[in-house]
Amino acid sequence: MTTATPATPATPASPRAGEGSFVLDARGITKRFGGLVAVRDVTFQIPDGAIVSLIGPNGAGKTTFFNVIAGLMDPTSGFVTFRGRRMIARPIRAWLEPVLWVLPALLIVVIAAGEFFVSRDQTHLALIIAVALAALAAMFLAAIVRPNWYNRLLHYVGIFRSARPNDMVMAGVGRTFQNIRLFPNMTAMENILVGMHSRLTSTPVDAFLSSGRQRREEVSSRERVRELLALVGLRGRDDELARNLPYGDQRRLELARALASNPVLLLLDEPTAGMNPRETAEMTRLIAKIRNDLAISVLLIEHDMRVVMGISDRITVLDHGERIAEGTPEEVRRDPKVIEAYLGAPAA
Repeated sequence: MTTATPATPATPASPRAGEGSFVLDARGITKRFGGLVAVRDVTFQIPDGAIVSLIGPNGAGKTTFFNVIAGLMDPTSGFVTFRGRRMIARPIRAWLEPVLWVLPALLIVVIAAGEFFVSRDQTHLALIIAVALAALAAMFLAAIVRPNWYNRLLHYVGIFRSARPNDMVMAGVGRTFQNIRLFPNMTAMENILVGMHSRLTSTPVDAFLSSGRQRREEVSSRERVRELLALVGLRGRDDELARNLPYGDQRRLELARALASNPVLLLLDEPTAGMNPRETAEMTRLIAKIRNDLAISVLLIEHDMRVVMGISDRITVLDHGERIAEGTPEEVRRDPKVIEAYLGAPAA
């Protein structure tokens, strides 16, 4: 296990919700790439208000599992429930959805044909065909916008469309990346405003007309950005280009951008990677502060075991795509399977 970075451990707090209450529940997740099984039948839960770490040797399947939860990949089997709603699963019978769009139009056309043969009224026929085209357009638009009634209809006929990353963000999931993915030529404030976009309500028409709603939202958004910058330790850095910030501050800025979407679950992919000991200690304290002050659950992938052991409520260990251990930091630290996975089996 990596122990080189002397992070200052944060005092872990107990989950706020009662036992058995999960913000995310992944069941039987398997992901295959051809003949390679990257993740095999992994069941994993994140309690409300907890910091949960996912660890394992290189190639253990952590990033693949992380990407399934984030909606970047569909699982080969299994499903993910977020806040009581099934969000991610292998799409089934996806070919039925286009048929669902066409059925109302076909039904109306059939009725129109029958009416025409009876009445020979071409005006009546044209009207019914126009209604059929409108029904087809309405269903097609519903397939794009996906209102609740449309999703319920899909489930009723046995169609499931797995959530995409934007769906997960709208549901309340924020994330950072192992390699920093800021917009380097945008300011710190602009980067965070991008992360806030999914929660803004002004329309392009509001922006074009400079409506009162748009102006009020712009002022409140910038105030919120300054609050987030202060939270992550970047007060007064609003107008600095992201590329000009030190590496550790860029990490903090990416975290602030993830918080801008008001998540209830934060996915952090190696947030202390590349940091020096002081920066690592500060980031560890910041993650604990975010959980405690904002009541946000956290899923952490991290190789620095001092960070993992110091901040986590629970730890899950993967090896060769399979879950080999799960429990409190002390339980995982002493688990023989974990020791073998990191250090190898003792010589005979």
